[in-house]
Amino acid sequence: MSMTQTDLQTLIEDASSRHELLDSSEYRSAVEETIERLDKGDLRMAEKVNNEWVVNSWVQKAILLYFRTEPIKTMQSGPFEYHDKIPIKHDLASLGIRAVPGAIIRYGSFIEPGVVVAPGFVNTGAYVGTGSLVDTWATVGSGAQVGKNVHIAGGVGIGGVLEPAGAKPVIVEDGAFLGSRCILVEGVVVEERAVLAAQVCLTSSTHIIDMSQDEPVTYRGRVPAGSLVVPGTRKRKFPGGEAEVTCALIIGKRTDSTDGKVALTDDLRDFAFG
Repeated sequence: MSMTQTDLQTLIEDASSRHELLDSSEYRSAVEETIERLDKGDLRMAEKVNNEWVVNSWVQKAILLYFRTEPIKTMQSGPFEYHDKIPIKHDLASLGIRAVPGAIIRYGSFIEPGVVVAPGFVNTGAYVGTGSLVDTWATVGSGAQVGKNVHIAGGVGIGGVLEPAGAKPVIVEDGAFLGSRCILVEGVVVEERAVLAAQVCLTSSTHIIDMSQDEPVTYRGRVPAGSLVVPGTRKRKFPGGEAEVTCALIIGKRTDSTDGKVALTDDLRDFAFG
């Protein structure tokens, strides 16, 4: 019998602080049902409420408990063999997901119809919106939230987070473009339609400096909507001297010409080349 979300949350919170409760089928069932709801998109690790991102910390706890309760086992996928606790996602055709050979999508992640996953990796708890592309060797970490029509270019690393409970995952909002080899970790938020050039690296403490105005403005942990961002450096003094450290530079806002440069994904789909 399906439990209410309140019941699930209560059982997960209890089991998280008292692991011996997992010996009970009721608590184990709560863990399994939570992961199943994540897999179906009925639950999310983080969601936007009143224009603010809110973390469902109990869902993070459920994923950690799932790792604890599931036995490690050998799984076959065609000629490939895996030895792990969490299976890969199944029935992709019925879900409307296109997965290129070599793609790995873990159970417990939710992928909306219309997503393309090249030989990349989507971890459990992650959410990817329709029309998005996870390109070759890109990774979407545990619990990362990716919006609709996002282009995650080759080799991009979107970090995951499961603990401490309540820690915000990386969030990439609708229409953003992440250039090749970008790295996003520590709960960074990339707002709608922002464009990150290749090799932009963002942590929660990285200085994101808007250089497009008369006076520079510095952000941390958030790329404003529609920003055009490139990698940069800034001088910083240390006890041993002065050195250049990595930062990110906002050099303008997204324009029609920028849209043309990042529209390749749509063109490939329209003409069936990709």
